[in-house]
Amino acid sequence: MNRFALARREAAFCLLLTLLYFVAWYGTAYFIPEEIELWDMPLWFLLSCMLMPLLFIGLCGLMVDRLFIEIPLDTEESSHES
Repeated sequence: MNRFALARREAAFCLLLTLLYFVAWYGTAYFIPEEIELWDMPLWFLLSCMLMPLLFIGLCGLMVDRLFIEIPLDTEESSHES
């Protein structure tokens, strides 16, 4: 696979995950009523500030492990071997 196409694909996955994180954070922060509590803390806080970051850190790790492909960054002409 062309390395530029691969880089474009990986950047699209990163952008998609970032947008998904923003939507999830916004939804949990602004659409959950303030009166709902869990462990004497508002549920919106637990979800948007504690659970969502941990979930998306895990999703980032999975994305890097499963979807990213390791490729050499130098070309044959520009190798600096003696």
